[in-house]
Amino acid sequence: MYRRTVRRLAIVAVTAMALSAAPCAWAATTSSSTTGDAFYTYGGSAPLSSFAPGTVLNSRTLQYHIEGIATPVTAIQLLYRTTDAQGRPAANVTSVVRSITGNTTKAVSYQSFYDSLNPQDGPSRAIAGKVTLGGTIANFESAALSALVLQGDNLVIPDTEGQSADFAAGPEYAFNTLDSIRAAINSPLTGLNGGTRFGLMGYSGGSIATDWAAALAPSYAPDVNRKLVGFAEGGVLVDPAHNLKYVNGSLVWSGVIPMSLIGVSRSFGIDLTPYLNSYGLQVYSRLQNGSLLDALGHYPGLTWQQIAKPQYANPDSVAAFVEAVNRVDLGSAPTPTVPGYIAQGDGGVLEGTFANPPGVGTGDGVMVAGDVRALANQYCATGDSSISYDQYNLLSHVGAAPAWALKAGSWLNDRFAGKPAPSDCGHIPAGNSLAPERTVPSL
Repeated sequence: MYRRTVRRLAIVAVTAMALSAAPCAWAATTSSSTTGDAFYTYGGSAPLSSFAPGTVLNSRTLQYHIEGIATPVTAIQLLYRTTDAQGRPAANVTSVVRSITGNTTKAVSYQSFYDSLNPQDGPSRAIAGKVTLGGTIANFESAALSALVLQGDNLVIPDTEGQSADFAAGPEYAFNTLDSIRAAINSPLTGLNGGTRFGLMGYSGGSIATDWAAALAPSYAPDVNRKLVGFAEGGVLVDPAHNLKYVNGSLVWSGVIPMSLIGVSRSFGIDLTPYLNSYGLQVYSRLQNGSLLDALGHYPGLTWQQIAKPQYANPDSVAAFVEAVNRVDLGSAPTPTVPGYIAQGDGGVLEGTFANPPGVGTGDGVMVAGDVRALANQYCATGDSSISYDQYNLLSHVGAAPAWALKAGSWLNDRFAGKPAPSDCGHIPAGNSLAPERTVPSL
């Protein structure tokens, strides 16, 4: 019965994929089922700071929705206490789907690549039935998630960006992810417990949360780190300053430049507006609540120089920018203590990114292949964990995702089974320097 139920979920997910190919047919339809949803707001009398991170503040059980359509699958949603990028207590939401086999020994923490500056686009809201254009990605991912459920995994799906949707702010992604796992264990509704082992999994925006969570777990959540079997990620954002140089002028991906600036500055309370020209301020304002689908292809050829005042044509002349990118540079973050599988495409010309900047090189259209190789080698040199690495030279960011997902699932299954983690250390080609950016004088 349960297997038939999840097969129906997979069928609906495939339908959602077909719908996503024709957004004009449904983009204007928005469910009001979670608009102004009180569940997302902590209303207790005790201050959030009085609760330990991972404490469950509220919970509810509902049907798992795809594009607003209720499926037979049940999801448990938890409002839990976590921490924002500035160290302040915050509340966030995660969704848990229990294993169809009743197994409680393993769970996959899946970090979505919903990539949006609008809190309404988070995976928990899509699961609860809200339909938005920016939430298309979270609905699309249900196809991949159904495969994990079919093989008997429990799923934990956090809203990694938090309730202010701080896109690309890696440390905050990590706190939300790690405390989501704590909440899933703490809730009596999920069936997960202290003996449950977890694997971290995420692609693209999901890789931001996955890698930062693996990196910060030993210090922020050692209790969670002890339960991790490994992390599997692909299409990885490592050094955002390099990414800006790489996508500068891209036909498709250049719209992520203002998105990233908004998300990271919002997370850390950094004001970048004094350095933007009138056009830059216009774009900055337009994308305040934008999603990836509002950015991709909407600003073909956009460059930093087009949105910055002339005297700040070099982004490294802006001290606030340098501060922001250095705070979210994985090259400066701790090394994970668990095994990892990392994959990266290097066929960016297929997605309209033709740049090959000195010291940066090429990538998959948005992520820099040399940075990812450098990070993998850094982990090999500084950690005790085994790192597996794949580079798909002829695949773009979107094209590499299916290849990564297939191997990532298999790799995690082997870690849950207790098999020794393979290692490509010593065989990964050299990458870029991941040294922090330094401020230079303005013009």
